[in-house]
Amino acid sequence: MKFLSVIIMMSHLFLAHGIASAEMARTASKVDASVYIISPANGEIVSKTFTIKFGLRGMGVAPAGTDKAGTGHHHLLIDGKTLPPFDKPMGKEGIKHFGGGQTETVMMLGPGKHTLQLVLGDKSHVPHQPPLVSKQITVIVK
Repeated sequence: MKFLSVIIMMSHLFLAHGIASAEMARTASKVDASVYIISPANGEIVSKTFTIKFGLRGMGVAPAGTDKAGTGHHHLLIDGKTLPPFDKPMGKEGIKHFGGGQTETVMMLGPGKHTLQLVLGDKSHVPHQPPLVSKQITVIVK
């Protein structure tokens, strides 16, 4: 019986290791792909409610969970001081997920300066390898 308990415990350890390794797997991005913010423009003055349009060149947009090479979905960092870790799914803190494959959104922000930046995520919200990250832009909300 003790032998069986050891086997079960070891199988759980191997399974847990396999799951952790799978979560760390990175999806390849295409060589010349890039992600960018179409609008608003860097430095633009916007009202508290405004539209952000996302751009993607060299790859396609697909909803989260779609296992198709050369695709991903957008994640918007709002007032992000640092980029998220590139080896695990992006969290919720300061990141807005567009897992439905959206290519634009209506945003409401308070008055003042705000930064916006896109990161493309794969089917599991993990940044691609190499990561596709837009230039950070600043908007001024009046």
